[in-house]
Amino acid sequence: MRIIEERHYRIKPGLAAQFAAIYHEFGLPIQREYLQDFIGYFLTEVGELNGVVAIWGFDSMDTRLQQRDRMMQDPRWQDYLQRVLHLIDHQQTRLMRPTSFSPIQ
Repeated sequence: MRIIEERHYRIKPGLAAQFAAIYHEFGLPIQREYLQDFIGYFLTEVGELNGVVAIWGFDSMDTRLQQRDRMMQDPRWQDYLQRVLHLIDHQQTRLMRPTSFSPIQ
């Protein structure tokens, strides 16, 4: 069962570009080592502003849990979190299962 994870971060006003830059330099390289399928990373333009959305794909819930657990143990990931936690106002995570006709599988 394919799982798509959408993480939406509401960043403190005016800091979304800074958050994305820190993620690009420090967070993304680590996640690419541990996580399965990087689908995309987005900044919101309309609607709720100051938003950052990350989308990842996994073969299963078990795969997701195992990969994220290993990543959380990496001291580099913990260092990255310390760089960005103060920028985040709110976080929401959704796990979704694509329909058979979805272009993202």
